[in-house]
Amino acid sequence: MTPLVTVVVPFYNSQDFLSQTIEWILESDYPEIEIILVSDGSTDNSIEIAKNYQLKHKNISLLEQANQGVSVARNYGIREAKGKYIIPVDSDDMICYNYISEAVKILEENPEVKVVTAKGEFFGDKTGLRELPDFNINLLARKNILHVSALYRKSDWEQAGGYCPAFKGREDWDFWISMLKTGGEVVRLPIIGYKYRIRSNSKRITTRNLKQEINDLLNSRHKDFYDDVLKGPLRIQRTWSKPYNILMRTLGILK
Repeated sequence: MTPLVTVVVPFYNSQDFLSQTIEWILESDYPEIEIILVSDGSTDNSIEIAKNYQLKHKNISLLEQANQGVSVARNYGIREAKGKYIIPVDSDDMICYNYISEAVKILEENPEVKVVTAKGEFFGDKTGLRELPDFNINLLARKNILHVSALYRKSDWEQAGGYCPAFKGREDWDFWISMLKTGGEVVRLPIIGYKYRIRSNSKRITTRNLKQEINDLLNSRHKDFYDDVLKGPLRIQRTWSKPYNILMRTLGILK
């Protein structure tokens, strides 16, 4: 039996990109897909676009909520998902036609694998390959090395507690830590699985000034994990967190 995959697409005022993103998902060669579109309080024409797709395609549904942020919207969509597997897709990004089918094969055959990702490309204001390092839990402690559009089991989302609404940026980084700090493998497919749109007003750009806030939240939510991996908290100079913490412990400043 072919397991159902749920593609969750939260959107907020995405009228310029939403149709294109949905069309790319519909081109997938995987036969069992449901698409859940979640309006996060949109006020532009994107909600009408979503409604039109819902009318035309039986496997597309639309949920609406007041504006509460992408974490709440993703969690809403995933809670309503019927699929065994989940893949979140941002409303201005692209997933490639064979990504889901190749990822499901890995997840079905390897219960120890929690996350399947792929190679990526930039498009929009930036082009070229998106070079992310191979997965390593120690590196994940210091930087987000997984793209948001990766496949995982809905049951693992439940165990991880979903996406944390407190984050105004990098909420997927926190989610990956929540899921993977207790173990589990990550596989990156040797194919281009997604395309990541870069634009001047994208959240990646507008949340760059939230570094300290994000650090504080991560340290609060994952203290035991950071004590184990970095020997103390994540620092503003993230790369130097572990050696700095070790030095502070040696000097007796950090207990």
